[in-house]
Amino acid sequence: MLTTTWRRRQQYHVAQVDVFSGSAFLWAEAVCWTLRKARKPYVLTLHGGYLPAYAQRWPRRVRRLLGSASAVTTPSPYLLHRMRSYSRDLRLLPNPLDLQAFSFRLRSKPAPRLVWVRAFHRIYNPTLAPRVLASLAREFPEIRLAMIGPDKGDGSLQSTQELARLLGVAANIEWPGAVSKTEIPTWLDQHDIFLNTTNIDNTPVSVMEAMASGLCIVSTNVGGIPYLLESEREALLTPPDDEDAAAAAVHRILMEPGLAEALSRHARRKAEQFDWSIVLPRWEGLLMSLSEGRPPQC
Repeated sequence: MLTTTWRRRQQYHVAQVDVFSGSAFLWAEAVCWTLRKARKPYVLTLHGGYLPAYAQRWPRRVRRLLGSASAVTTPSPYLLHRMRSYSRDLRLLPNPLDLQAFSFRLRSKPAPRLVWVRAFHRIYNPTLAPRVLASLAREFPEIRLAMIGPDKGDGSLQSTQELARLLGVAANIEWPGAVSKTEIPTWLDQHDIFLNTTNIDNTPVSVMEAMASGLCIVSTNVGGIPYLLESEREALLTPPDDEDAAAAAVHRILMEPGLAEALSRHARRKAEQFDWSIVLPRWEGLLMSLSEGRPPQC
């Protein structure tokens, strides 16, 4: 990464660097040091639900890095709010979606077909999903859940599968593992309810993709989620790690007249704000202004 940044310095005019917490922050610092040596302007883009806590622990380092950039952006209204004190000019530039890749289907009469799309890691709390399923299986014996995502190796996948067996819902769950980005729209189109169980979150692309597809979303109300989704309008938000509340939300979507259709329609309308045709011109304006030595514009 550092070698490429330096060796190819004659091939670019401006750089964009993603900033996360933890060890990834150290890499961002190193890359930006190299860019300064190369006399290249750079844009920092803030990511990750852990970043505000990291900034509280290391405020001087975070302010120093953000202050060194020509512009600082974030795709998250949550981070825009939480990180304002570390950058004088923090800009909101949403994560873009290719809406044409997703087939919108209005969920007016949803079936009990749930999908979960995330990595198997404890911060995403995947074990909540089979607990929700078990709470609903007695009333909806035909209920199905697809849990899609890579195994991050902390034992979460094995714990989730074992819990599903103990709760008697293993036969109701499909485990396709990690799938390619191009396959996600098809998986979403085959389901009606999107379950997001995470304990820490920012502005997850998986949720945005579910919005674009018109799924009815049930999500924990953590981090940046309430900045992305309005509860009772675009999703039903529940407390973290509360299987009773999440199961009740799914039950409402399946049984409450008009609710699923309203959630589906409003989620799609929100997703349309993130299409590439809207977001890309703003990025182009920002990067072109910096490459030409003008004040940043987007």
